[in-house]
Amino acid sequence: MPLREHFHTNSTVLKWEALHGFWPAAIVARLNSIMPREYIAQPRVRLGTAMEIDVGALERESRDLSAGKIESEGGVAVTAWAPAAPAILLDAEFPEPDEYEVNIYSQDEFRLVAAIELVSPSNKDRSENRRTLVNKCESLLKRDVCVTIVDPVTSRTANVYGELLDELGAPQTAVSRSVIYAATCRGLRNGLHWRLESWEHNLTIGSALPTLPIWLSPDLMVPLELEATYEETCRSLRIP
Repeated sequence: MPLREHFHTNSTVLKWEALHGFWPAAIVARLNSIMPREYIAQPRVRLGTAMEIDVGALERESRDLSAGKIESEGGVAVTAWAPAAPAILLDAEFPEPDEYEVNIYSQDEFRLVAAIELVSPSNKDRSENRRTLVNKCESLLKRDVCVTIVDPVTSRTANVYGELLDELGAPQTAVSRSVIYAATCRGLRNGLHWRLESWEHNLTIGSALPTLPIWLSPDLMVPLELEATYEETCRSLRIP
């Protein structure tokens, strides 16, 4: 069955949030049915939040402090000192991007061995959000964690995988310049030598999704069946 267009449509049954919310669970169910029992997959979905501050309360506290008196032991009132108004050097927002992922652990020591990152629009919409995901993937790879990036977002053109390759000093590929794609990466250590390996595919609206390897150890791999889990997600959500 083909990959649908979930990001350029007004249809109420093709909301990408529903897809991203359910797909990690479908992937977890499939992986846990085929992986050795010493490994376990778990979904993780975290929606970005904006911290709100009660400005009125802060202003009241500031007035109370500036007008207050501090009584010393000798009974002498001392006026509280207050600094001059600050020079504003930067006024910026720090929104947190959404996270949709599957984590795979080795149960004997509950060590993370693989991570599947399902890219959302907020992961691609601004450079700082892309940087957050790139830094996360780079850190995982250097801790010997297999990383898979699945990006079906057609409404943004940035490529997180390409930026990850840049950060690692790896050459760009055809897939690293694509709008939508799926790629698995792993790092292999041999003494002081570190090698990056990748398996990558372009995604195309109207075409089936690929199967990618998920490395649980240097010598143990299970398939990530994107097509089967995507279709299970669409059936469960009644997406035609």
